[in-house]
Amino acid sequence: MTTQISLKNVSKIFGSKPKSVIPMIKKGMSKEEILAKTKHTVGVYDATMDIKKGEIFVIMGLSGSGKSTLIRCFNLLNKPTDGQILLDGEDIVKYSGQQLKKVRQNKIAMVFQHFGLFTHRTILSNVEYGLEIKKISKQERREIAMKNIEIVGLKGYEDKYPDELSGGMQQRVGLARALTNDPDILLMDEPFSALDPLIRREMQLELLDIQERLQKTIIFITHDVNEAFKIGDRVAVMKDGKVVQIGTSEEIMEKPATDYISEFIKDIDRSKVFQASHIMMKPNAIVSLKDGLNVAIKEMQQNGLSSVFVVDRGRILKGILTIDDAIKGIQEKKKLADVVCEDIQRVEGDCYVTDLIPKALESAYPIAVVSGEGRLEGIILRVHVLSGLISEEVDQTEEYHPKEETYQV
Repeated sequence: MTTQISLKNVSKIFGSKPKSVIPMIKKGMSKEEILAKTKHTVGVYDATMDIKKGEIFVIMGLSGSGKSTLIRCFNLLNKPTDGQILLDGEDIVKYSGQQLKKVRQNKIAMVFQHFGLFTHRTILSNVEYGLEIKKISKQERREIAMKNIEIVGLKGYEDKYPDELSGGMQQRVGLARALTNDPDILLMDEPFSALDPLIRREMQLELLDIQERLQKTIIFITHDVNEAFKIGDRVAVMKDGKVVQIGTSEEIMEKPATDYISEFIKDIDRSKVFQASHIMMKPNAIVSLKDGLNVAIKEMQQNGLSSVFVVDRGRILKGILTIDDAIKGIQEKKKLADVVCEDIQRVEGDCYVTDLIPKALESAYPIAVVSGEGRLEGIILRVHVLSGLISEEVDQTEEYHPKEETYQV
């Protein structure tokens, strides 16, 4: 992934002489001390980060951490007091007003927390507004707007007005409007924080679905650590205007850089962050469909198992074979393919642990982790799901030890 936008030592100070404050910060003065002494407010100080093309980069922090100030620096709604903002290698801080206008119209779009819809315009008219400003013909802008209305799941609502829609649907309109200009980068400033929890979860999933199709670069602001870790490819944690740590959710949870971050993440629901790929084990006890029942029984005997997973060519998972079915199959002179049980729980590696719980409750066997093509990648023991064990307690490199399994047939 190539870097699309970079911040180099970006600071934003609010006040009449902002540059005069920079030396004070370098000497270690706090935000409170600077405010008391100079009446200047430190919004952001010395922020440096590289954001990759096509990733969801989340900036997280509590109220007053500087996250909303920082996101407005990306499109220069807040012009930095110091530092560089490189978009595709060019420092947009140096852009003229006309150059910046083109960037905002064509490369960077913003989705706001409180929707910002025109109440007197229909949904279609709201979505096509940016194209109208750009003097796009009526027919073309309607076609583009309708395409994006459909992308966000609002087809059929184009003639409604904002006050006829729920909060979640209004936020979808805001997202469609941002997408209509086909920007390279989407800035999203706490877009779901005004929604109730159920609608908020739906919008998070909707955003992930849209991102999978469109592959935009998304910079997302939130104060919710669960939301940050759920949707972010990487997360930057801010405190008092400074970026404290940048990393994946796993990196931050496993190696928090400061006590502040440790405290910040201590109450996170880890089952909504960790995925099947984080807790699965390598399946070292498997048989091939061509091996036959006698080979399968021998494999079970050698490993102290009462069942084994069965795969075909390319390690494509076919199902599971129990010792009872294997013995019965031999007695009835059947082939392995005739007695293998295909009714087993299968998930892909990006399935969240919280979604594994009902599957573990319904199954008598381990859960199979498969690729999109159905290749067996690993297995998850039911006990690890139901007892709430997570990645730091289950080493990904650990091999499946069948004698430790708890199920019996």
